[in-house]
Amino acid sequence: MSAGELQGKVVLITGAARGQGAAEARLFHAEGAAVLLGDIRDEVGEALARELGGASRYVRLDVTSEDDWTRAIATAEAMGGLHGLLNNAGVYRPGTIAETDAALWQQHVGVNQFGCYLGMRAAAPAIERSGGGAIVNISSVAGQRGSDNAFAYCATKWALRGMSRAAARELAPRGIRVNCIFPGIIDTEMLDPWTEADHRTRVAAVPMKRKGSANEIAEVALFLLSQRSSYMTGAEIAVDGGLSA
Repeated sequence: MSAGELQGKVVLITGAARGQGAAEARLFHAEGAAVLLGDIRDEVGEALARELGGASRYVRLDVTSEDDWTRAIATAEAMGGLHGLLNNAGVYRPGTIAETDAALWQQHVGVNQFGCYLGMRAAAPAIERSGGGAIVNISSVAGQRGSDNAFAYCATKWALRGMSRAAARELAPRGIRVNCIFPGIIDTEMLDPWTEADHRTRVAAVPMKRKGSANEIAEVALFLLSQRSSYMTGAEIAVDGGLSA
């Protein structure tokens, strides 16, 4: 893409302090956006905001908190109006059905599903006030197929498919596009719970025989937030090295 794909736009990213979110923030900033970094890792998030400079800012955002969402949206509007939301925050804790107790289940539902719902609900009116824009939700290849030892994670990432499609239909008349990305095995901190054997076995199942990078997800998110995808809504894009093919 040419420089300036998000020039003059304000984009809020959740889970932005590290990993995939940080890669997205750096790319969007390079493309002209004023990036609002939402996270609960205050020190890391504030350091990234200083690194980006310009109009980019950090805001503490626990995605399960309505009050935090209210403050984040108000901050975005004070920056010039909200034009895009990237629901990137997520949690992954391994667990079979038997190993998934109520607390583990609720942790996944809270961050992966409820947090995304709160974000779309809070952001949509602000994006509409700015003249329209886009929402991108980050699901997972586990939201398209089953995955061993990830019962709660699969369930909540599947939920994002239905939420994204329903929101796409509802918000299209208001000038808001909603699309969903399904990353495969991406080389970020989310893979920390895996053993060396897990890495070998899972990467071997990928047709391209490698992990993806956070930057590869960021490039797709940039496309979906930009006007290059102006006639796309309700789309599901797998970025998984062929794993779901």
